[in-house]
Amino acid sequence: MPIKGERVVMNKKNNHFIKGALFTVILILIDQVTKYLAQIFLAGKNGVMIIPGVLQLFYLENCGAAFGMLENRQIIFILIAVAMICAAVYIYCRIPDDAHYHFLRILCVMITAGAAGNMLDRLMHNYVIDFIYFSLIDFPVFNVADCYVCIGAALTVLAVFTVYKDDDFAFLLPAKKKQEDI
Repeated sequence: MPIKGERVVMNKKNNHFIKGALFTVILILIDQVTKYLAQIFLAGKNGVMIIPGVLQLFYLENCGAAFGMLENRQIIFILIAVAMICAAVYIYCRIPDDAHYHFLRILCVMITAGAAGNMLDRLMHNYVIDFIYFSLIDFPVFNVADCYVCIGAALTVLAVFTVYKDDDFAFLLPAKKKQEDI
């Protein structure tokens, strides 16, 4: 029977997990709804200019990665998405119950939602629906899930170098055995 303190810790962990799962689902739904709307309103059309010469909404069925790399190699992208999701969920589940790690939790949710959103497209359509185009810099057409992954990954790198110290990631290392266990 767990003691009261253990139950409180488990309830907080469960609470974080439930919140994380809920926010992940919400972000995936936002991604999928925007892709659905792009299909309805943009497919077969020239696109919609939002900011002339800068930003355009343009429907594209992407069978590869950015710039069409690895076209029609869906299994590779699905395996990468599964690996990203597993890594983010593993990290999320091990994050200590401390306000210092709240930002890291958010980043794990963003990366998980982005990877899952594009994986769903690949599983349902055999391509990813992209629709946001920065014509100013001729950036590849992308979608909301791509934003989640790219922003989440960039902020993770930034946080690793500015917010967190090496010791802050000790929770990812396997627990050391106590001397009496040896």
